[in-house]
Amino acid sequence: MSVIHLYEEFRIKFPAIAEKSDSRHIKIWGNLDPEFAYSWFESLANTLNNEMSRGVPASKYAGIFRFILTQFQSGDAEVRKCIDVAFTENLFYQIEVEKIKPYWQILPKELKNLYVNFHGQEPIT
Repeated sequence: MSVIHLYEEFRIKFPAIAEKSDSRHIKIWGNLDPEFAYSWFESLANTLNNEMSRGVPASKYAGIFRFILTQFQSGDAEVRKCIDVAFTENLFYQIEVEKIKPYWQILPKELKNLYVNFHGQEPIT
């Protein structure tokens, strides 16, 4: 699976958050182009951060984390790198700890490991 395929499949499975991520992506990058799907996953992480900061229940997005984990586990090196660098590393940025906790609890262990490997600690410490 390529990053473009990951992008397309995500958009089909999660249209509501994809639409929010599109808006954020367009504000930053100026347009929406599947060729830049890698950076779109950074926009997705930032959209989830916004949802966290607004107090949206983590359970609403548990399916996204399960989907991302499955794609990470089955994806090629390009997909794995995209999930690691563009998505996971950008989660929890500048979010209050009490709003992070429910999301961190449902984040699959393998994705938590990616986060900790990059940042050197959990976001809730």
